[in-house]
Amino acid sequence: MHECEHKRFACDAMLGGLARWLWAAGHEAFWQADIQDWDLIRLARHENRVLLSSDTGIFKIGIVRDGLLPALFIPHGLSKIAQLSYVFERLSLSVRDPRCMACGGELAAIPKMTVKHRAPPRTYAWVEEFFECTLCKQLFWKGTHWRRIETALAQTQVKAVPPPQQA
Repeated sequence: MHECEHKRFACDAMLGGLARWLWAAGHEAFWQADIQDWDLIRLARHENRVLLSSDTGIFKIGIVRDGLLPALFIPHGLSKIAQLSYVFERLSLSVRDPRCMACGGELAAIPKMTVKHRAPPRTYAWVEEFFECTLCKQLFWKGTHWRRIETALAQTQVKAVPPPQQA
């Protein structure tokens, strides 16, 4: 297994969508909308995270430029799914058990009877398996939205984005 398979990621402020898709793909990723470059670098270094950024300026900072902090530049102009494909290809990742797309927490199976008051009545009637985020307590089930996400994730592994051409 590639060493990055169980790495945690730190996404810059521009990559919130990528962070959410990393969560959907089962990978732990930090993201904060207003984080400053140095705060992100300190967090990535302190928590042993791979820095993901579309900010060319952050790659000019010594610790990143010199490779002392693992980092990957995410090319501009890619869709969120293409960004995910790019990260998967460059770091040899694969899809794992999904995490909460709202906060990145782990999902845990919970008994159906405990969600009757929280699930929509029609959903409760036809779904047998429910999951709850261990952090934000959001409720999940394998409905049409879940299946669309799984389909998109499967496609990211099929059509990985080639690396940008070097000048």
